[in-house]
Amino acid sequence: MKSKTNKPMSMVFKIATALLITSISTSAVAKDILVKPGQLIQDSVRLAEPGDRILVEPGVYHESIYIDKSKITLKGLQVDGEYAIIDGKNKLNDGIITSGHFSVIEGLKVRGYKGNAIMTQGANNFKILNNVVEGAFYGIFPQYGKNGLLKGNVISGAEDAGIYVGMSDNIDVIENVAFENVMGLEFENCRNALMADNNVYNNSTGIALTLIPGLPVKDAKDLIIRDNIIRDNNHPNFAPSSSIAAQIPQGVGILIVGPDNVTIENNIIEDNHAAGVSVFDMLTFGLARDAQVDPFSDNIWIMRNQWKNNGNKPVGLFAEFLGPIGSGFELVATGKEKGSCVLKQDDVDSIGTRRWGDCDASQSKADYATAMLSEPVKSEEYSAEQKGRLTYLAVCTGCHAYNTVLHGPSITSIKAIYANKPKALAAYVAEPIRKRHDFPEMPPQGYLGEETLTAISTYILNDL
Repeated sequence: MKSKTNKPMSMVFKIATALLITSISTSAVAKDILVKPGQLIQDSVRLAEPGDRILVEPGVYHESIYIDKSKITLKGLQVDGEYAIIDGKNKLNDGIITSGHFSVIEGLKVRGYKGNAIMTQGANNFKILNNVVEGAFYGIFPQYGKNGLLKGNVISGAEDAGIYVGMSDNIDVIENVAFENVMGLEFENCRNALMADNNVYNNSTGIALTLIPGLPVKDAKDLIIRDNIIRDNNHPNFAPSSSIAAQIPQGVGILIVGPDNVTIENNIIEDNHAAGVSVFDMLTFGLARDAQVDPFSDNIWIMRNQWKNNGNKPVGLFAEFLGPIGSGFELVATGKEKGSCVLKQDDVDSIGTRRWGDCDASQSKADYATAMLSEPVKSEEYSAEQKGRLTYLAVCTGCHAYNTVLHGPSITSIKAIYANKPKALAAYVAEPIRKRHDFPEMPPQGYLGEETLTAISTYILNDL
């Protein structure tokens, strides 16, 4: 007979197993990694494991940061109103780029970058929260992502878009402030996306919803723009003349070029000199034809908004388009849209909407809360080839076009020089030496790491 204090062997085994599991779990618990001024944030990224938080103390950090691991949080700590500042000194190309799924970028001030201030490339289930971005070509730029949130950011000085969501699905852009950019906020070739409760002012165009030809994603649809303040977007366009953003008109509250199934509702749209809302087809706007893309916007629903003093001082494209017809139009369209409607409101003059129907209350999206999915998107880790392709798109295409000169030499000329030499190309990209004075000096890209640089070089030389 066993004593009451003796446990059967099976019970002893279960307890030992539980203790072992607890020990393993404890050793795998996510940790906080603290970065102090004088240290490199990228060094902490290299040490981090999925689930870790990298906490950056206030100070100024001159570097580019690349995250290629999932479930990493990069968070700036604020003390007495002082930020952790990521500063490119107007020399470095990129501030923060992440391809990691479930990435969180929060509470940082990012300034003085020539390319992307904050970018996600192929990352799903991401969050970009409460950052301040000052000056870049693209301010905050998620691309090829699914199920993302951009909330509480303040962005200014972008030569393209303050927040630029490209080729992504199920995205919420809410409670951000965008001012003094060429475009305040943009959805480009996106599906199922929401902009709500943003403050957008003193940009060239406040909000742009676009379908750009020649990109891998061939449609843009199901976009809801509600409860935003879109006021006084009359800033002169300061985009480089070589970029497509140079075509963006001055003085437009909301510009729609190509997307379908767009709802504009409960916005304050005031004091935009060219138009409150304008709908252009891609061809009239001057974009190239793409045989796989429908150039006309359909099912544009302009619901109840607060309109005031729009369209009274058209310049440039709008002055040419309206010609002798005059000014004072809150809504301007090319008249080629199908299935579109506008809710009748007193003193809201429009042009180009003769074929549009009358919207009714049943079409309201005022209660639409989120475009994000209820469950995270299942996401596999990327192979070396995929990392090379995605990072090429994120980093290289801002300066290098395939067979024409952009800011740097064409990809075809690079392929000719480095044929069958991916390691040599990777070494040059890590520490470039200026060889031609007819091109600007290339920023070093060593922060990407040898493995990623080799993957990019292999992709350029063998697969692109």
